[in-house]
Amino acid sequence: MRLVDLSHRLDESVQVYPGDPVFRTSSEATVDADGFNVQHVAMGSHTGTHVDAPFHFFADGARVDELDLGLFVGPAVVVDVRGRGPRERITWADLAPHAERMGPGRIVLLHTGWSAHFRQDGYLDHPFLDGEAAERILATGVRTIGVDALNPDETVLDGEGDFSVHEAVRGAGGVIAENLTNLAAIDGADALVSMLPLSLAGADGAPVRAVAMLGL
Repeated sequence: MRLVDLSHRLDESVQVYPGDPVFRTSSEATVDADGFNVQHVAMGSHTGTHVDAPFHFFADGARVDELDLGLFVGPAVVVDVRGRGPRERITWADLAPHAERMGPGRIVLLHTGWSAHFRQDGYLDHPFLDGEAAERILATGVRTIGVDALNPDETVLDGEGDFSVHEAVRGAGGVIAENLTNLAAIDGADALVSMLPLSLAGADGAPVRAVAMLGL
């Protein structure tokens, strides 16, 4: 078995959704002074590579610690959409060739290639998934969609954004994984993906250490 890391490293340069808490870390104890090292870490629930729970958009939605762990582990269906440009829409026509592999228990990963822009201004201008395409993914029984970008919906800085993908997935009781990376390492390969979140009580999302397991 070979493990592929699909997670961005967390440090103080990590990008967050505009307006979200930034990542901060400091030393609370050191070997020299205390005989051991302890770090204090502060961040939002959607920092770095993370998953969103239905509570992120619905007041009565399930919290991250209430979700079935099966939503976060499953065979990957990687859809290569690297041809899409800044703020270009990803439609069902892009996904249809992979539809036969979609179904209950599968995790659809949109490989936009946009993780190459992580920690850069252009990262906010990622391609985004069409709401109708999201509905058709969910109609196959898929309940987990991941993307190697900040957001499966378009990230809008001025005015109201369209969160149709978030709303569709949350409404179906599903989850979204954002800020994945290194999806090229599993393109065309049979992979089991794990994106297990921290069990944060009552949280609307949580950071993950996402990995793909190849050669099982």
